[in-house]
Amino acid sequence: MASPSPRHGCMLRAEVFICIFLAVAPFSTPIGVNYGTKGDNLPSPAKVAAFLVTRTNIDRVKLFDTNPDVVRAFAGTGISVMVTAGNGDIPGLATQNGADAWVATNIAPYYPATDISLVAVGNEIMDTADKNLISNLVSAMQTLKAALVTAGYGKIRVSTPSSLGILVDSQPPSAARFRDVWDVAIFTPMLQFLQKTKSPLIVNTYPYFGYNGDTLPYALARPNPGVLDAGTGITYTSMLEAQLDSVYSAMKKLGFEDVEILVGETGWPTKAMDGQIGVSPADAAEYNRYLIRAVSSGSGTPLMPKRRFETYIFALFNEDLKPGPVAERNFGMFQPDFTPMYDIGIMKDPVKTAPAPASVVPAAQPKMAATPMAATAHALEASAPTEANGSNSAKGSAPASPASSKESTNGRTPEEAEGGDAQPSAKSEPSEAAAKGGDGEEENSGKTKPKEESATPPAAEAASKATNFLSPILCMLAVALCLTFHV
Repeated sequence: MASPSPRHGCMLRAEVFICIFLAVAPFSTPIGVNYGTKGDNLPSPAKVAAFLVTRTNIDRVKLFDTNPDVVRAFAGTGISVMVTAGNGDIPGLATQNGADAWVATNIAPYYPATDISLVAVGNEIMDTADKNLISNLVSAMQTLKAALVTAGYGKIRVSTPSSLGILVDSQPPSAARFRDVWDVAIFTPMLQFLQKTKSPLIVNTYPYFGYNGDTLPYALARPNPGVLDAGTGITYTSMLEAQLDSVYSAMKKLGFEDVEILVGETGWPTKAMDGQIGVSPADAAEYNRYLIRAVSSGSGTPLMPKRRFETYIFALFNEDLKPGPVAERNFGMFQPDFTPMYDIGIMKDPVKTAPAPASVVPAAQPKMAATPMAATAHALEASAPTEANGSNSAKGSAPASPASSKESTNGRTPEEAEGGDAQPSAKSEPSEAAAKGGDGEEENSGKTKPKEESATPPAAEAASKATNFLSPILCMLAVALCLTFHV
């Protein structure tokens, strides 16, 4: 066989360098995590911040308040932080003096040492049925943004999280629209504000709260017959894609399809009522693994091709003080000692997961999907490590149409369908008090603030930074080597 030409040698060496580059390239997925503190066994904020920096590839966090100990813990870490203004703060934020005072108290002491990227005004306000909060929501967003700009913090975005309960006729996605009256009175001015300030519309999307035994494959984007949208001719095989496209359709009907969509909450529990199909560490890992690959692949959704979605997984820890059904307390990705509940590829070092429950039966996972995000996610998954614990698959018939966030197909949650306790519909996990018109700070209410510790990451951070520095150098070396051999 003839010796390879210089060009062939260049290509071979370039391929080697590209492989090295891909192996050491930093985690670039826009994936964050919801960090709630409604538990009596959780580590201190300083330890949490150091853990995220040194042990994981997570580079953004969403908080449910502005707890000083938590916000301060992320100073100097490089982690982007979304903070939340409590529901009860909204009337005051609608006035300039109130907004200025809020910024002075909750932003100025920490920014820019803590990289506060966005202020969420309340949590799922439209579900509270509180007319005072709803009528002041957009004004509060506008006035708070003005106060941030005046204080010199213009880069901080302002938005508000909503459940999919803001939509009607969301099945199929092409028919989705914002609720009557709200579409003109609330969402038109809100989307105008978001468009002008280049801020995202935050939606909380939970396929978990829209599935039953038959639609589990659809919720987890496993092989399934799909749901046809007759309006577009698209067959959806992923409930998450359908939910996102429903939001897009509603925005497009108002002329704001260019506004970014940010997924404020989504996740899957590791435990629920005994006997509930589709809930185990393996199922949670399957959903979150698919989620990460789907939202970061760049393939987008059928109606939003080539889009990436900044996404915050719910949640960092199980929170044993939360009320409601079992699942409400078991969305965590980590044990209080930082042991991962499962492996979804976000750790910097080898993963030793928490022991699986005895009832979990390993099962092979089929890999296939029809729509853009699902197809790309499963293609990537084919070369990724599989979950050691397997998964519990459900044998079901054709999936139903996509349900709204935290609402099941028939107005019942999965636990109700299995004979479990009822859950509030169209309501987000960390907003039990907020959805009732509370102050939105329930994650830390009535609790003693943890003693502040140093959040300075250990030497592992230096190693991580070294890797980030090395990646572009290797890439440039590959190009230089290729050019040299070509000449």
